[in-house]
Amino acid sequence: MRRSILGLALAVSLAGCGGAEPERPERAPFTPSSEGTAEAARPGGRYLTARVTEPTALRATPGGRALLRIGVRTEFGTPRVLAVTARRDGWLRVLASERPNGRAGWIPERRARLAGTDWAIHVDRSARRLTVRRDGRAVRSFPVAVGRPGTETPTGRFAVTDKLHPDDPASPYGCCAVALSGHQTKLVPGWPGGDRLAIHATPQEETVGHAASLGCLRGRSRDVRRLMRTVPVGTPVFVRA
Repeated sequence: MRRSILGLALAVSLAGCGGAEPERPERAPFTPSSEGTAEAARPGGRYLTARVTEPTALRATPGGRALLRIGVRTEFGTPRVLAVTARRDGWLRVLASERPNGRAGWIPERRARLAGTDWAIHVDRSARRLTVRRDGRAVRSFPVAVGRPGTETPTGRFAVTDKLHPDDPASPYGCCAVALSGHQTKLVPGWPGGDRLAIHATPQEETVGHAASLGCLRGRSRDVRRLMRTVPVGTPVFVRA
């Protein structure tokens, strides 16, 4: 999903939020949440993060070919905090939603403010379960719906990019959504929405614990609300089969 919705009521859809058949997504703009931002600002931590402080090019290699430019905020209006997976001679390898799954980009360290987090999210797709860890220790675990056969939730390493509250209380995302840097690569024919992955609540809580979505991870409202309050943007997300 590449369209900006900051200040505009545009139709947006995260991947995998439909029912049994693809439907045209509702007009459901989001309000970014500031919950958990204090954790992201602190130094140190098990996982390095970088808050972008000025617009910069995302490059294929340190100092190499420019792929695209990124700003200081995401398309949803959240301050842009990227998960850092490597450092090299003043450059940071980061996970950005503008890149395909498994493909990082590089930004100059001087255009970001480094911090860190001890939080991480681990998803076991076959067990249909999400576990929140802090400093390697499991602190909470809850069931989630995962992608159904043919539109399985992608595996790999991603990161939290935004924490969002749908403006429409009848939204298919329920109370809230944690947007991820990853993309659904198995979109169904005719799906008119976006391809961004998310962990979100759902009005169809009976689907939680089943392979029922088009790729997103669905949780019960109480669990996703707690996740929103707990993990900061930039938190790594590991999804395994």
